[in-house]
Amino acid sequence: MKLTVIGCGYLGATHAAGMAELGHEVLGMDHDTDKVHILNSGQAPFHERGLDDLLARHTDTGRLRFTASYAEAAAFGDLHFIGVGTPQQPGAHAYDLTHLFSAARQLAPFLHRQAVVAVKSTVPVGTAPLVRDLLHEHAPAGNRVEVAWNPEFLRESHAVEDTLRPDRLVLGFDTENTWAETVLRQCFGKIIDTGTPTIVTDWATAELAKSAANAFLATKISFINAMAEVCEVSGAEVGQLADILGHDARIGHRGMRPGLGFGGGCLPKDLRGFVARADDLGIGRALAILREVDTVNRRRRERLVDLACEHLDDTLAGKRITVWGAAFKPGTDDIRDSPALAVAQQLHQLGATVTVTDPQALDNARKLHPELDYADDPVTAVRDTDLLLHLTEWQHFSRIDPAQLAARATTATVIDGRGTLDARRWRAAGWTYRALGRP
Repeated sequence: MKLTVIGCGYLGATHAAGMAELGHEVLGMDHDTDKVHILNSGQAPFHERGLDDLLARHTDTGRLRFTASYAEAAAFGDLHFIGVGTPQQPGAHAYDLTHLFSAARQLAPFLHRQAVVAVKSTVPVGTAPLVRDLLHEHAPAGNRVEVAWNPEFLRESHAVEDTLRPDRLVLGFDTENTWAETVLRQCFGKIIDTGTPTIVTDWATAELAKSAANAFLATKISFINAMAEVCEVSGAEVGQLADILGHDARIGHRGMRPGLGFGGGCLPKDLRGFVARADDLGIGRALAILREVDTVNRRRRERLVDLACEHLDDTLAGKRITVWGAAFKPGTDDIRDSPALAVAQQLHQLGATVTVTDPQALDNARKLHPELDYADDPVTAVRDTDLLLHLTEWQHFSRIDPAQLAARATTATVIDGRGTLDARRWRAAGWTYRALGRP
């Protein structure tokens, strides 16, 4: 098939490369000409495992290319995916749909023949009819432009795998047995043929799928972190508690790891956007639990700062603190709502000199937080430090020998915000070890 992807940020670029890998001819479209140039060179403007290989392979063959022209995109194919960002509104929790409506409005005047517009962006329920009306109003093809909803469930650092081998495929339409369904089934044929569960549903259910999934995952993470607070004061072992709970098939182990909590561009935004939409619909009380989920998650960062202050006798002025981690999770350079950087910034505001190191996210962190110090090497970063904080669980950090670090630090104290360092190994090397959720 010949298809386009409108919006080539994290979601769109990955989807475009994935569709090329499935054998389609793909034209990605983005208004950012610098981004288009980078993508056409076979590279991504962000770090995502395996994506550069796909981009290089398919831009070399000509199966995948990128443009800044809506007219060219409309002429190229009859299936158009929209994957633009839907951030929070400034000063509010609701989704900002400006980019989505702008993309639809700019594409529409060039749609002269029957086409399918499949939206992948995460939105509040009830958005699909607005997109349809906008397209029908501005497209010469009118109601021959069909709208489908195809939510994404990508995990950063696993996005290529999740695109090519998803655990489910959701296709939302306004009526049954539409031409749009035929087109999307053809597009995803190789994925469907492998036995991937494929759920065909209505617009509203498809719109809710991503927000509901992220809200449930956030709830699971905040639940175990709430248990960690109980364990910390009662002497229980939260890691073992999580393992015990995870053996119940109704609960499962995934997402049950206690620590500093979640961040990134999806879970916090989607959780708050979901609640905001419920308020709009007059059913905010039904999602009251999600407000507490968000509160628990924010409290984990405050608890880490409290632990740091406790170990420095509540005197941060003149103290040197090293933070291992800037990305919100390992395997990415994404620093959106990063718990690690939130803690680093707060400690800086309290008077400490904070040095941050990360294998991938330093450039992005420097731009957002120039007030912090940075180091490329995690070993060098520990020199003369009064406190080491492990806040993003890169395997690179776990492999470092703590014995070679103790002599470099002014005070050999580490707080493990992710609970993934080997406590016995660090203590044997002379470090005072403390972890969130541990007595």
